[in-house]
Amino acid sequence: MSFLDDIFEKLEASKDLVVLEEIRDGRFLSVTGRELLDLVAKARAFLASRRLTKGDRCGLLAPNSIRWVAIDLAIMAEGLIVVPLYSRQAPEELVEVMKDCAPSLLICADDELRKGIVSHWPGAPPQCLFEDVFGGNSSSSSVKAAATADADPVALIYTSGTSGMAKGVILTAGNIGHMLGCASARLDLLMNNRPGQDRVFHYLPLTFAGSWILMLTSLLRGSRLALNTDLSKIAVDMRTASPDYFLNVPQLLERMRKAVDEQIWKTGGVVLNIYSRAKSAWVRKQEAKAERGDGFWLGLANWLVFPTIRKKMIGNNLKALICGSAPLNIETQLYFMMLGIPVLQAYGLTETTALCTLDDPRDVEPGRVGPAITGVEMKLGVNDEVLVRGPNIFPGYWNRPDETAKVLRDGWFHTGDQAEADAKGNWKIIGRLKNLIIPASGHNIAPEPIEDTILHVLPTAQQVVVIGNGRSYLTAIITGDVPGESAQAALDKVNAELPHYKQIRAFHLAAEVFSIENGLLTANGKLKRDQIAERYKTEIEELYRVKRAS
Repeated sequence: MSFLDDIFEKLEASKDLVVLEEIRDGRFLSVTGRELLDLVAKARAFLASRRLTKGDRCGLLAPNSIRWVAIDLAIMAEGLIVVPLYSRQAPEELVEVMKDCAPSLLICADDELRKGIVSHWPGAPPQCLFEDVFGGNSSSSSVKAAATADADPVALIYTSGTSGMAKGVILTAGNIGHMLGCASARLDLLMNNRPGQDRVFHYLPLTFAGSWILMLTSLLRGSRLALNTDLSKIAVDMRTASPDYFLNVPQLLERMRKAVDEQIWKTGGVVLNIYSRAKSAWVRKQEAKAERGDGFWLGLANWLVFPTIRKKMIGNNLKALICGSAPLNIETQLYFMMLGIPVLQAYGLTETTALCTLDDPRDVEPGRVGPAITGVEMKLGVNDEVLVRGPNIFPGYWNRPDETAKVLRDGWFHTGDQAEADAKGNWKIIGRLKNLIIPASGHNIAPEPIEDTILHVLPTAQQVVVIGNGRSYLTAIITGDVPGESAQAALDKVNAELPHYKQIRAFHLAAEVFSIENGLLTANGKLKRDQIAERYKTEIEELYRVKRAS
């Protein structure tokens, strides 16, 4: 059976259980396994009426919702290729993506999204709205997916494109089937094979590979998956859902950590005293520099303070946080461990069907992203580049044979990431090869570790971008509400721990935070370094002119 048949079988077995829900203003809009299958059947009937043929692309443009999931499953079950499109992305960027993959049909959540596309593309393919898809009736009771071979493409997911046009990553039925099995096996370890439903909270867009894989894995496991529908209410919704686990990006965990610090600082008194002393004791414990009395303060905090933080932050059920998309600052991971909340890190790319590694819950090594998942081989190539092969590797980019040939060589996928592995096979990601800065001194410098350290020391900063390719020294652009003296003090502290060629000699404070809307972040929140350098070209030149003059 295909992975879709496995999912449909599980939904049928869970016909009276809630498997999917939206959180809207603190209330749950829920569907059972049977109700979700009915929605899938309606969507399949609509698609069948459009007389599409196997392998046709079908664009799906909408925010997360129960109906999004139903249409996604229906498209694949009909033998079509789903092209998930990020609803917050600029219409002109979405149009470029669709011109690349030429969908036969575009399904939009509402007319506003549809009009955004048509206004930028008068020759757009046929469009329909969710209300059209679910407006009719379905007489079919079949839950069997169309016959699919492992090599058949079922999804076309566009990468974020940090330095150019996004590329369409083809994912096959075999890719996804293998990944769902691996992800579920890791979750079995986390849940200790506990019977019953997992409770899962989810806020990341389902258009991203890792997010999508988690959704499919949840359906395959018969979990109860709660979808956040308002990003401004994540904190409230995660407490409402009270999940066993959920998928995160480092940015959210950093914000959660800062929010706790700020709240306890405002509370003051005995709570602040216990919390501050316990944090200091925890740091010394990690550095093997424990002092007399540290155990007392940690014990007191574990009794009086940390349980309250956990409950207010996430609820009582949490087994672990799962974090991916970028390396997590080790101090943040250790912070949550101090609170009694394990953080499992994952590493992967869209081209690897979202995952290459995932922490084993029984043996988490802080600062690393865990061992390779079952069936996946990883090794280091030139410049410590991560090379991967296995059933999770995509067959190629859509209509880009030259780009495919660059990354798929001799049976290995060249990730473009630099890394190292310890004796136990736990991997640590250092940075992206294409982001390497080579100053006039000739050193190869990964900017990400320096940027992360500055952000840790300078909590009011939103983003940091290190500049210096071909220059005689490094500089930085810092966004957020940051006073100049605070930025300088933070850089002085960071520079003291760095060799001379990695030290930041000058900086520019940018009032505008980088965002998807202003074109300086990718759809999944990564820095568009080339665009940032171009946008701040004048300011960057001034940093080097002033420094030379002084």
